[in-house]
Amino acid sequence: MAAVVAIRYTPDIKAQYERLTSKGKSKMSALGAAMRKLVQICFGVLKHQQPYQPQTG
Repeated sequence: MAAVVAIRYTPDIKAQYERLTSKGKSKMSALGAAMRKLVQICFGVLKHQQPYQPQTG
């Protein structure tokens, strides 16, 4: 459920989801990619001990 919310409100994940669905990926496949990206963001925040800063505008 966290990935579904992230698709709506997190700019990086939203951009990735929209890019993948526009290229023809299924919504569930794009959601799986969003889940993975969310985990990677969480890991990066914990590893570097710095707040999350979106990469896309």
